Amino acid sequence: MELAEFIKVARGDTPADLVLKNARVVNVFTGQIQECHIAILETRIVGLGDYRGREEIDLGGRYVCPGFIDAHVHIESAMVPPNEYARMVVPRGTTTVVADPHEIANVLGLEGIRYMLDMAKYNPLSVYIMAPSCVPSTDKETTGAALYWYDLQTLLHEEYVLGLGEMMNYHGVINGQPEVLDRLRAFQGRIKDGHAPGLQGKGLMAYVAANIGSDHECISPEEALRKLELGMFIFLREATTARNLRDLLPIVNAHTSRRLCFCSDDRVPADLMDEGHVDHMIRVAIEGGVDPVTAIRMATLNPSEYFQLHDRGAVAPARRADLVVFSDLKAPRAEMVFRNGKLVARDGQVIPWVRPKPRPVLRSSININWAKTNLRVPADGRRVRVLGIIPGQIVTEHLIEEMPNHDGEIIPDVERDILKLAVVERHLATGRVGLGFVKGLGLREGAVASSVAHDHHNIVVTGVDDLSMMTAIQATVATQGGLTVASGNTVLAQLPLPIAGLMSDQPFETVRRQMDEVTDAARKLGCRLHDPFMTLSFLALPVIPALKLTDHGLVDVERNEVVSLFVE
Repeated sequence: MELAEFIKVARGDTPADLVLKNARVVNVFTGQIQECHIAILETRIVGLGDYRGREEIDLGGRYVCPGFIDAHVHIESAMVPPNEYARMVVPRGTTTVVADPHEIANVLGLEGIRYMLDMAKYNPLSVYIMAPSCVPSTDKETTGAALYWYDLQTLLHEEYVLGLGEMMNYHGVINGQPEVLDRLRAFQGRIKDGHAPGLQGKGLMAYVAANIGSDHECISPEEALRKLELGMFIFLREATTARNLRDLLPIVNAHTSRRLCFCSDDRVPADLMDEGHVDHMIRVAIEGGVDPVTAIRMATLNPSEYFQLHDRGAVAPARRADLVVFSDLKAPRAEMVFRNGKLVARDGQVIPWVRPKPRPVLRSSININWAKTNLRVPADGRRVRVLGIIPGQIVTEHLIEEMPNHDGEIIPDVERDILKLAVVERHLATGRVGLGFVKGLGLREGAVASSVAHDHHNIVVTGVDDLSMMTAIQATVATQGGLTVASGNTVLAQLPLPIAGLMSDQPFETVRRQMDEVTDAARKLGCRLHDPFMTLSFLALPVIPALKLTDHGLVDVERNEVVSLFVE
């Protein structure tokens, strides 16, 4: 854009390319609603006021606010690549996301990250990347790749890489582990996101002293306030399983709101389509008593400033014309969405676009050593450690339960809702299998399996009998990854995920239908959770308290060590 021409249009000497007339602009700087026209030249807002345009659209008094920004998301959790993800979220007003591709990075390393960057191009959604800081997340899991500081440094010159993604290894930061500090040093001067559930006291001081600027793992107002007091930005999360937004709304006030953002973290297609994305979080906040302009500011200006994306986040001259048009300030729902001054969605539907580049091809990521895959749990006592599911959370309880012994083998106790849980290594064909038990899934028969298991993404499976569990594993492998429900020798439903075992190669409408099918099949077997597969995937994440399972075995997260299944 030629500066002299831009200024001439701003003065009103020549017409703008597009003028949105009779708008009520949500001013995120002052908190006011401003009645005016919005003039756009090429990709930028050129002025607010009385302007002429070569094209004019009369909004009839509808509201206009900046495009919404998701401050932290793993696109892979939507089970589609970025181009299909854009089709889901752009019609809901999201024009920018800050993604951490550590799911695919744990499977395919730099190849996976560059795949996500490539698939994010030529879409009606701005996708920025935070370089994955913890691949693997700990040394207590087997992954398909490992990224060291010198690997991550190759991403520093990428235009769309903003900084270092969530530092989940907070034990490594606090204890000054050299390989963790090397990652932090490599991104000196760049934004560094945090991930420190429950951390407090001197440990939290050390974590913040490492110049880590945000956290999205708070589950209570008290925890969030402790971190706000130390200068961190807090991302209020409303994911599929970790629904923390309503619990954290009490911290939103005139003093704190400027350091609060929204994030979806891990959200599946059903929730994105039925509830929404960042727009859903805005509505929930408003319903919870947050001023509408404050809620919109948390979704726009706040994340733009935290991530130093100063070209967006407000409706003002020189800012990108990323705009959302809606009618109800108390319950915003996008009716028109503009990105870079172009209409990209209307009435809940994305405007079709052409992607000029073909999809890159990724290698296979499913490698199983069947000869060593054994699900039997020989009895070495009766009292065992059990993962206790907490509905609506990804933290678990660390339970001790007395389990039945059948012919020298510990078996599930369906009446007490305690099922067998296994994690089968699928990257290097080591044959390693972690075995444990889980309480709270509700299955009365059969098994469910998934190649989505945060963050190592080995195959995680739970069930009431070994035959059903093995059937589910084999079916998941046969589709090069995915979600499976089985009973005995019969596969009841499947969602294939052949892209790194994490994403589908089908349109998101197909993914949604298949997701409904596997969820319904799991519920018919007795499961009562909102999303059993998302819950299952987080049972394998060894950086979230209190007890988790990887292919290395049970991990006591608070002690940061692998522990025995049996308790003396």
